[in-house]
Amino acid sequence: MSNHNKAKAGKKNSQLVIRINGEERDAFVALCEELDTSAAREVRRFIRQFVKENSQAS
Repeated sequence: MSNHNKAKAGKKNSQLVIRINGEERDAFVALCEELDTSAAREVRRFIRQFVKENSQAS
């Protein structure tokens, strides 16, 4: 696959809106900043891992 196709395949074009407690959100964002990452990156990582682990089970 060419670099152009890889970029297009990985394009982030959807949103997932969730409601969480403000204190939990603030703690999560603060921890992400301490770990030099972003909240969005960590949520995406969690989703990918969750899908991977649970797809293998079915």
